[in-house]
Amino acid sequence: MNISPYFRHLRSAYAAELDDLTFDSEGMNVLDKRLTQRRKEIDFLISMMEISPEMVAAVFHNGFRFTSNTAMDHLLTLESDEFPEWDSLTHAIKMAPWTDALVATIQKQPMGDWFLTVAAALEYMFYKPEHAPASDAGDEDEQDDEPLDEEERDAKAREEAGADWMVEQGFDRKE
Repeated sequence: MNISPYFRHLRSAYAAELDDLTFDSEGMNVLDKRLTQRRKEIDFLISMMEISPEMVAAVFHNGFRFTSNTAMDHLLTLESDEFPEWDSLTHAIKMAPWTDALVATIQKQPMGDWFLTVAAALEYMFYKPEHAPASDAGDEDEQDDEPLDEEERDAKAREEAGADWMVEQGFDRKE
């Protein structure tokens, strides 16, 4: 399967986001506590859905169950402007009951259904070993020598804009 450049870029950003949330400065696992806090901040976080979807998608961590690998694998081949309607994915994605309020909040946004699709794809890749960032690290090294296509440039620009915005809000820049 050929993962689109859009998801290839976001895959490692999402894994890094979850990694950042997992441990505190003393090495204690605080993922559940931090995710609970993030979920309470959804009204603020929705402003970042387009520029840093990996940061917002973390609120849905462990909230998806996938019933069709074929549908999800196909989704990963698509660019961000090619996604199917969210409702057409209901056969492939089951949401945990605790996500209901988050989904309702997200779907009120103009890009809400698009974002839910991104969040589901990121979570799917996170748990699929063949999609793990480390599994194709060699491919990424080879790609560094190739010119970036427009989608990859756009994704990098969105990531930079998101990082700049977070710094403006008083957060440290992620490296």
